[in-house]
Amino acid sequence: MKTNNSPNDNAQLWNPDLAPTAESERNWTWVNISALWVGMAVCVPAYLLASGLIAQGMSGWQAMSTVLLGNLIVLIPMVLIGHAGTRYGVPFPVLLRASFGTIGARLPGLLRGLVACGWFGIQTWVGGFAIYQILNAISGQAFIGEPLAFVGIDAAQVVCFLVFWVIQVYFIAKGIESIRWLETLAAPFLILAALGLLAWAYVNGGGFGALLNQPSEFVAGGQREGQFWKVFWPGLTAMVGFWSTLSLNIPDFTRFARSQKDQILGQAIGLPIPMALLAFVSVAVTSATAVVFGETIWDPVALAGRMGGAAAILGLVFLLLATLTTNLAANVVAPANGFSNIAPKRISFKMGGYITAGLGIAIMPWKLLESAGSYLFVWLVGYSSLLGPIAGILIADYFFVRRCHLNTDAFYQRGGDYEYQNGWNIYALLALILGIAPSIAGFLTAIGVVNNAPAFLVEIYNYAWFVGAFTSAVFYYLFMRRKF
Repeated sequence: MKTNNSPNDNAQLWNPDLAPTAESERNWTWVNISALWVGMAVCVPAYLLASGLIAQGMSGWQAMSTVLLGNLIVLIPMVLIGHAGTRYGVPFPVLLRASFGTIGARLPGLLRGLVACGWFGIQTWVGGFAIYQILNAISGQAFIGEPLAFVGIDAAQVVCFLVFWVIQVYFIAKGIESIRWLETLAAPFLILAALGLLAWAYVNGGGFGALLNQPSEFVAGGQREGQFWKVFWPGLTAMVGFWSTLSLNIPDFTRFARSQKDQILGQAIGLPIPMALLAFVSVAVTSATAVVFGETIWDPVALAGRMGGAAAILGLVFLLLATLTTNLAANVVAPANGFSNIAPKRISFKMGGYITAGLGIAIMPWKLLESAGSYLFVWLVGYSSLLGPIAGILIADYFFVRRCHLNTDAFYQRGGDYEYQNGWNIYALLALILGIAPSIAGFLTAIGVVNNAPAFLVEIYNYAWFVGAFTSAVFYYLFMRRKF
């Protein structure tokens, strides 16, 4: 196994953070990987998946089933792409070189990194808003002020956002081992916090029966009678899209696994089970808010602020911890490695993390969470149309074109197996474009740029991740099979 820089390595392609993991570094057991997933899954944006579906008209059972199905589906590319990380010890940006070329890999790596920057900003806003709620709960709402021009939030919200941002930058500076330590330590506390929230819903909502048996708006006589499938399919795509980010860069973590058994078992336990539990909590609590407060509150941070007292403060502290663990693992590692891959000689993992943190501020993430519809169907479905095709190409290349055989040395060399045409695999780029193209019209319609796109193109957007992954995988395999 290659672990150090050699005379044949190219400075454009290698630095210590991008090098294959040494055997001594492969010490993550299935418990560590499961804990990693608990730390990532138990978070506010994941909670918003089920509550957002309820806000779109689904019943509790419909929302939970949609979340569970989406996570079982996305578990498949998680395990498949994670296989390469465990076998060869390389991170996601390096694995991309096998299919896109030593230089071309920078493009999909950058796309994944930019999405993660968006998520970093969203999670930082959630954590900062939790701090803001805690301060107001203690001070009797003394920190509420008028929104500032341009940014659209008040001064105290800006300060709380920046404070939480600084906390995360501290862990970025400490490196990936500090992230693993935090995830393992926090996992049991996050599960207890979710169960505590569930207990509140049970006591205040009159038991689970009343909470889970509320009908959907799609039934006969409902506000959205007969429209279930119009919400289900884009909703399912959003569920897959939520973790489609991690399904790409999962090698960044599985490269540290002791064995394939550890990475597969760790993911099979750590992803769908906590997500199903959180969906159940989300459904019960969101339904309980209608009973307790007379309105449906889909945001748990806003809910904790409404609850008041010591319980609210404790709940917000746990939300802070949940947001911190998720953001560091899910939204720092991938872009940090991705930006490092652009210029390995100049950008280390830490510097890539700092770039991510900076871009996370610039996007003003609070605007992405203004409504359940924009969160689910514009943000989640929209970026899944970019990432699905990349996943399809990676899987097709690793399993069907190369049959799991990669040349580790060639990842770090110009002129080797993955040089293609001046470092770019034109076939991969073409397959990527063909995978993205079917969803463009629907995305432009969703964000309001286009008003009269053909109906079948708008409908394709509802299946963006699936269409993109399948289309790119098929075309890539057809293009590349002539070479092997």
